[in-house]
Amino acid sequence: MPTISLFFGILVRLHLGKMEHNPPHIHVFYQDYSAIVDIQSIEFIEGDFPNKQKRLVIAWVELHQEDLLKNWELAQAGELPFKIEPLR
Repeated sequence: MPTISLFFGILVRLHLGKMEHNPPHIHVFYQDYSAIVDIQSIEFIEGDFPNKQKRLVIAWVELHQEDLLKNWELAQAGELPFKIEPLR
């Protein structure tokens, strides 16, 4: 599961290959928390995350939604996704 970004201690990853289920999503990790975020609806669909970090992830996905969807397509094809600029 390649890491595509890291900001404020939040790690963002994508699974590779067609075995990954729809909808297009990212996996986010912060300390002992982990969650799944739907790229299209920009909603947390699974897991638990602190509210402050949740707001940061949502802001980041809003800024990079198009790149995230391109990365999803690459990952589905088994190709390595590209890095996406962190939130600053």
